[in-house]
Amino acid sequence: MSPTRITIRRWGQLLLGLFFYGIAVALLIQADVGLDPWTVFAQGLEVQTGLSIGLIVVLIGAGVLLLWIPIRQKPGIGTVLNVLLIGPVLDLAMLVVTTPDQLWAQWLMFAAGLSLLAVATGLYIGARFGPGPRDGLMTGAHARFGWKIWKVRTVVEVTVLTIGWLLGGTVGFGTVAFALLIGPMVGYTLPLFRVPEPSRLTAPEADETGAAPEESGTAPGQASSASA
Repeated sequence: MSPTRITIRRWGQLLLGLFFYGIAVALLIQADVGLDPWTVFAQGLEVQTGLSIGLIVVLIGAGVLLLWIPIRQKPGIGTVLNVLLIGPVLDLAMLVVTTPDQLWAQWLMFAAGLSLLAVATGLYIGARFGPGPRDGLMTGAHARFGWKIWKVRTVVEVTVLTIGWLLGGTVGFGTVAFALLIGPMVGYTLPLFRVPEPSRLTAPEADETGAAPEESGTAPGQASSASA
């Protein structure tokens, strides 16, 4: 794939992924069976302030991004667009998505939202324009202080979940289902949608048999596994 096509694909994936992400969160909220910790937190703030949940998502993302400063993290363009775009898309989606009357339909909506969220995450992270603000906070704290990522994530997410629940956010069986399922689902979508990096080799660098030099470690046209 040419560098131009790769660039077009990366931008397409980034924007589509963020758009899908906002819709996915709206589906999860309107399913009304439980939410992930950060959305519980946002919903609790919505209940207490009267602001739209999309605006609150933007404000939370911006606040988390400020925490990158002391841990010396640098956001990518994907990180900034994550903060700016998901909230407005969420607000628009909330205008048309409503909570079903039947419990089975609520769980079906939850499953659809969770699946779309996993796809959206694979798309925008796979575009290699930088992680979301929350993921960057975890990895940055690990790089800066040596704290284990799972410990940082557990402390942060238990804290925001508890605060969000006390403020009026929705906690339920869906919260547990989200915690158990989102990891394996994203573990599948991330490699599936990861945009390959251009090979560092060009055709003239191959030997007469068409094989790449052994020291390169990759065959012509094979993507590198380095992360953006």
